[in-house]
Amino acid sequence: MDTSNSPRMIASEITPLIPAEAPKKPKTPLPKLQICILMTLQLAEPIASTSIFPYINQLIRELGITGGDDAAVGYYAGIIESLFFLAQALTVLRWSRLSDRIGRKPVLVIGLSGACISMLCFGLSTTFWSLVISRCMSGFLNGNMGVMKTMMGELTDSTNMAQAFALFPIVWCTGGFIGPLIGGTLARPQDNWPVLFANPFWGKYPYFLPCAVAACLFVLALFTMSIFLEETLSTKRRPKLTSATFGASSSGSQARQSMADMPLRSLLTPTVVIPIANYAMLAFLDVSFRALLPLFFATPIYLGGLGFTPSSIGLWLALFGIIDGVFQALFFAKIVDRFGPKRLFCVSVSCFAPVMVIFPIMSWLASARGGVDHAITFALLCQLVLIVTWDMAFGTVFMFITASAPTDTVLGTINGLGQTSASMARAFGPALATSLFAVSKERNLLAGNAVYVVLFMLAGALRWLGSQLPDEMRDRAE
Repeated sequence: MDTSNSPRMIASEITPLIPAEAPKKPKTPLPKLQICILMTLQLAEPIASTSIFPYINQLIRELGITGGDDAAVGYYAGIIESLFFLAQALTVLRWSRLSDRIGRKPVLVIGLSGACISMLCFGLSTTFWSLVISRCMSGFLNGNMGVMKTMMGELTDSTNMAQAFALFPIVWCTGGFIGPLIGGTLARPQDNWPVLFANPFWGKYPYFLPCAVAACLFVLALFTMSIFLEETLSTKRRPKLTSATFGASSSGSQARQSMADMPLRSLLTPTVVIPIANYAMLAFLDVSFRALLPLFFATPIYLGGLGFTPSSIGLWLALFGIIDGVFQALFFAKIVDRFGPKRLFCVSVSCFAPVMVIFPIMSWLASARGGVDHAITFALLCQLVLIVTWDMAFGTVFMFITASAPTDTVLGTINGLGQTSASMARAFGPALATSLFAVSKERNLLAGNAVYVVLFMLAGALRWLGSQLPDEMRDRAE
């Protein structure tokens, strides 16, 4: 009997041997208004923190605490830049856990208000200890970064997370462009615009103007947040309830609140710890570079620097920031989609070692040629390209930390743990890097290049840590 045309045979011939791949989950549209407001709030932070970089070394010299020793400026500059992160590390986890209970917006109000007041105090400081107090106050009251990352995680899911978290480095780069411009341009206004700023106040407080501008940005951010930003913590939102759903919603809210009260020790699993360890090392190396760069620019050529003026430092830092920000905005999300977050992270962190190698090359060129010329400019541009690639590591590690949270109700705590670790790293980074720089130059360790060798080796450790990240990110439970 011929069965070649039977229905069973026909069905077997058209049935595929390999099952078709599951369709790719469509991307969820981003809540653009809320994310735009959140990024506006965040923009004030890097503007304020980077606005002091162009003039901090000159300010320390003018305070007279170094005794005329230019090489010792690095010690005090590192202390000032580290104090904010040290103070933040002591309190940021408490702010993040508090945000899991009372909501995200109240914590942001406290953080923005504290940052505004501390910037005004910094501008009015005339002694080293007043600078110390103002920076510590800013760190103690500021848990904003952890809370903002938590809110971003609550506003996104696995399909649009890369697109949203790409905005963090963009905002930091934009702030890194605007901040140095404000600091470098508005510092010592009596010297630049003697007619407009003839009042003796500006002679007594020559660095108040850039601090006041940064404080105004915090006030603007505070008003914007209060009016337009919606609460993202599920237990503090105002859901539209009916009598039929009230009981279920109430019990669900109680269950989520109990998850928020989980002990910290139960959250310290390898899934959580490995991304946080990568973030801490990444933050340490990054802030070390950010502290070294203006110090290297400001150090005289005979001591191994480039001898730039504060205005030149501000322009170069602004150039680094704007190019970096434009690149992240245009290409980060596309590169993550193509190569995956883990592969991109490993490639990005591999760029730090050659960044360190360029420093002694520029030092040698400036010394050999008696000043800054086209060769040094080319070296700075090469360093810029590497830093643009390096900065993509931040967007990816934020994604890994967010995905590591077992539920949304502990997302604030997870981001608080990450921010605490990063703040500790950033607290020690500037002081260690600038002190190593000063010691390297004073004692001629490794021909004055010991600081670069140490950071080069730490970059290798970060590359190994990156290899321990999970290959794929999972969705967390609601």
